[in-house]
Amino acid sequence: MGSLNGVRVLDLSRVFSGPWAAQMLADFGADVIKVERPGRGDDVRHQGLRVRDAQGGETRETSSFIAMNRGKRSVTVDIAQAEGQALVRDLAKGCDIVIENFKAGDLARYGLDYASLKQVNPKLVYCSISGFGQSGPYSHLPGYDPLFQSMSGLMSITGHADEEPGGGPMRVGYSVGDITAGFYATSAILAALRHRDMVSGEGQHIDLALLDSQVAAISHVGMMYLVSGQQPPRLGNVSPITCPWQSFDCADGQIVIAVGNDTQFTALCRELGHSEWASDERFATNPMRAKNRKVLIPLISEVLLTRGVRDWYDTFEAAGVPAGPINGFAEVFTDPQIVHRQMRFDLPHTAAGSVPQVANPVKFSATPVEYRRAPPLLGEHTEEVLKERLSFDDERLAQLRAAKVI
Repeated sequence: MGSLNGVRVLDLSRVFSGPWAAQMLADFGADVIKVERPGRGDDVRHQGLRVRDAQGGETRETSSFIAMNRGKRSVTVDIAQAEGQALVRDLAKGCDIVIENFKAGDLARYGLDYASLKQVNPKLVYCSISGFGQSGPYSHLPGYDPLFQSMSGLMSITGHADEEPGGGPMRVGYSVGDITAGFYATSAILAALRHRDMVSGEGQHIDLALLDSQVAAISHVGMMYLVSGQQPPRLGNVSPITCPWQSFDCADGQIVIAVGNDTQFTALCRELGHSEWASDERFATNPMRAKNRKVLIPLISEVLLTRGVRDWYDTFEAAGVPAGPINGFAEVFTDPQIVHRQMRFDLPHTAAGSVPQVANPVKFSATPVEYRRAPPLLGEHTEEVLKERLSFDDERLAQLRAAKVI
């Protein structure tokens, strides 16, 4: 029995942010119905690498779709038609949560906005995820992750300094704005659900913007600007406030060292064969190490070049110095810690035979995450859901299919 067993979710979202939040709720035990366009479905069904079946042939499923849609049932409904809108409203009557990420105001045209659905289900927790929010001068604009990385200030602090080779603003290597907004959405939905059940007895509307989410997630780095008035520097893999806290070249690759306190620095110096550095007044405290980074880092770099990554990693691990190799995904998914934590698994899949999955990292002691369904085929559960939730018979389903409503 999952933590959210009995909770029903209507997922009207597509692409990344909304589906990610809905998948989290499914992992926690909620029954999630994903509503998609007939024929085409979610846009990410057409993005990413094609999943291959047991014989090596390509299926229609993509890496992007299977990354954030497990645990759901797919229902295809044409919400541009009045009958399709009525179907979604009827499904919403029996749900606790609706998630959507259309442009601000779009769903009002179909009578599927919060104000409309509240009339049929006052207990509904309705989460709207959009690029710029439901209000403000940009609220009407579409938006995708690179825009929120750039506009939030994230790219201004990511990448190497302008004067260095390859310097300049750099995008983070995954859709961090979308995924971050998905996490905020999950937290907000669960908070609103508790308020409904413990305080008010009624649902509410959640207005969540990807731009807002990314600005908030910059956290302490944004605060550096607010308290100083100075733009935080772009330093590549180097921290502007902690030292040593960066990648270093070794004899056969690179290692990351992240020393968080003076005790760890003392241990690092001992393993590097230079215990005297720890008592040098230029390096004795973290503020002094950060101030004198340009002196300290070349000293450390010279020693690290004398041995290989694995040799140094084993040495630092034994000494309690935080360090790690820069893994590719082949190394990630064979790392003994990742394997032990069961962060990679496979789910049976109708078309592919099985599909790989990255596990939910949450480990509940009493209500462990259970993976009940693989990411669905387009419309795989349309008949099942409409019979179960709306008591439709075969004749009614045939009528809807003939009218291309489903």
